[in-house]
Amino acid sequence: MAKFALESGYKALLFNYRLAPENPYPAALEDCVEIYQWLLSQGYLSKNIIIGGESAGGTLSLASTLYLINNNINLPCAVFSISPNADLRCNAQSFKTNAKKDIAPLGSWNLWTKMYINNNIITDSYLSPLFGTYNEFPPLMITIGTHEIHYDDAIELAQKAKSANVDVTLDVWRNMVHAFVIMSPLFPEAKQAMSNICDFIK
Repeated sequence: MAKFALESGYKALLFNYRLAPENPYPAALEDCVEIYQWLLSQGYLSKNIIIGGESAGGTLSLASTLYLINNNINLPCAVFSISPNADLRCNAQSFKTNAKKDIAPLGSWNLWTKMYINNNIITDSYLSPLFGTYNEFPPLMITIGTHEIHYDDAIELAQKAKSANVDVTLDVWRNMVHAFVIMSPLFPEAKQAMSNICDFIK
């Protein structure tokens, strides 16, 4: 978060949302929405707020915004999502083709998904944002690597949002793994992807 704040020049709020398995869904989503509403109560205008995150945070950024839309809460001016898990069923083809290329241990997604969903309907859009309705969604940036298990779902979500006339920026990085952006500035691709997101923020 410090890297994003320093490069973009804007304030950043980082908070500790509750984690599974001790606090499964919907705890994390509730915390995200509560923090957003707290910002509004402090006088920050929604048009000056951007929601973003990576991995689980990227998924929650999408889910939180869908919740705001569905509950008629003023929307942020934009959203960025790095390496989101858009469909917790985890059965896209890229979970097979990239299983040995990405950094997640083989089959680990079955364990952490089960811990998080807590017997809820896995295709609920707040769990799997791919199933959300994007008609009113603010400008959206998705950053994804072609070696990620989540690659296919991220591409499908971007296409779905575009079909709903959302202003979508899809930043695809060849041979990059899950959440590679946060490793900036260790290698050029991560550094450039970080800069692209900061340009989107600005």
